[in-house]
Amino acid sequence: MPAEPVDWVTRAADDAVRHWQQGDTGTPVTVASGISPSGPIHLGNLREFLTAHFVAEELRRRGHEVRHLHSWDDYDRYRKVPAGAPPEWKEHIGKPLTAVPDPWECHSSWAEHFKEPLREALAAMGCVMEEIDQTERYTAGAYTEQVLHAIRHRDAIETVLARYRTKPVEAESEQEAAALADSVIADEQESGDGAFQRFPYKPYCRSCRRDTTAITAYDDATTDLTYTCEACGFSGVTNVATQPEGKLVWKVDWPMRWAYESVNFEPGGLDHSTPGSSYTVGKELVAEVFGGRAPSYVAYAFVGFAGMQKMSSSAGGVPIPADALKILEAPMLRWLYVRRQPKQAFNIDFGPEVVRLYDEWDSLGRKAADPEKRDAQVLAFERASATAAAGRLPTPPVVVPFRLLSSVADVTAGSAELISRIVGDAGHPHDSVDDLQPRLGKAMAWTAEYVAAEDRTTVRTAPDTDRLAALGELEQRWLAELLDRLPDHLELDETTTLIYGVPKLARGLALEDAPTDEVKADQKAFFQLLYNLLVDADRGPRLPTLFLALGSEKVRRLLTH
Repeated sequence: MPAEPVDWVTRAADDAVRHWQQGDTGTPVTVASGISPSGPIHLGNLREFLTAHFVAEELRRRGHEVRHLHSWDDYDRYRKVPAGAPPEWKEHIGKPLTAVPDPWECHSSWAEHFKEPLREALAAMGCVMEEIDQTERYTAGAYTEQVLHAIRHRDAIETVLARYRTKPVEAESEQEAAALADSVIADEQESGDGAFQRFPYKPYCRSCRRDTTAITAYDDATTDLTYTCEACGFSGVTNVATQPEGKLVWKVDWPMRWAYESVNFEPGGLDHSTPGSSYTVGKELVAEVFGGRAPSYVAYAFVGFAGMQKMSSSAGGVPIPADALKILEAPMLRWLYVRRQPKQAFNIDFGPEVVRLYDEWDSLGRKAADPEKRDAQVLAFERASATAAAGRLPTPPVVVPFRLLSSVADVTAGSAELISRIVGDAGHPHDSVDDLQPRLGKAMAWTAEYVAAEDRTTVRTAPDTDRLAALGELEQRWLAELLDRLPDHLELDETTTLIYGVPKLARGLALEDAPTDEVKADQKAFFQLLYNLLVDADRGPRLPTLFLALGSEKVRRLLTH
């Protein structure tokens, strides 16, 4: 048997175990992730969840008790109005995300509007996590002691932050630059003015709920904090010990939670991993201020998108996991993330690349069936295909190439029953349409939503009488040979042999003879003629597939003058 393959998940799990062994081994290994539901949680954000998920799954496979904690950072401020949202929602900038109403009026808040689709997508991918709502944690006073501890040690916090404040942070991509700009804006707006501009705690205004507050005084003995709101003019006093009306600034909040939750592993975007950014600063703060340890860490790169034709307005113009799951089987979407090192950036292409991706996935599945071929690629396939909680994720009982399903869906205008019949005739026997699911539904969705109009196949409704009347002598012979031998019931192999063989017959060869150079040139011209007469184009789906989709009767009608 080959040696056990090793991948990035293996190494990250090793690091998590070492970190856990240095602490309280009587508790579960804690893997964490977190995200702010400030807008569409897109396929780039999905890397945060799946990186932690795959490490948690490997730890479970080894027999460890594991908890995957996911923090919804919904007590963060609403920073900007994303594409697709009403412009007037700018009036809510500065409020906690849970205090911003849902402009589409289908959820209780802005935050919940973007959480729910992600939860559903993660469930479809077999991801199980323990969710933590940061609004609930902060407003219930769960972190009050940690907040007071940070305020008491604000000078030590400032000493650490000051060491990095003058160090420039360079972005490696436009996406990273945008993320860094957002984090800088957030940090600036989390700071106050005057003597308290570096205060580690930021209150929300009691009147307008915005974080546009400037701290003017703080009493260490009573924990009374005085502030004024620059947005609405309100001035007030909040008691930090008894009135949880704010939160720690981000670069202090994150390391506080590492210590509070005893986190052993957590991933983060590259924008959190550069000198002076959240993770590097947090490593020092968690040790020097909170008496804890930074978790083992994996930085991940950005994920791009291509081939998008249309998006819903509420999605903000970026694809979310639910969009990908319309066209990709759940194990395939997982595979795109686990097969690459986290620091490798990649694109998810919703265009023609989807067909090649399915071919690659099916080929890998055949390889995985041979124990002698188990390597890192097969290990990625295994990690993508099953989870500890869900077992094997849904795949079709009868695997039909996606390119065949999508071609037939294109020609048949998405009739599932007709597609099922044609697929059976094409050499993929099955008992019912259900045997082709979920792949059939995804092929139909991809054809309908992501194949450009100019690439769609439009079957003629009537013969092209002008073209048929203008046929040359050789073209007439081709069609006569084809129609003379075309059976009433078409099957893939026989139809393929006939279509490729007609130019051979016209040159006096037998169907089984090898084509000459002259015949090869004739085949090319004959195929183009068939496309012209059947679908009014010079190219289209494979002709045998097209013939099966149309049926013998319709082919005869369109090829007869």
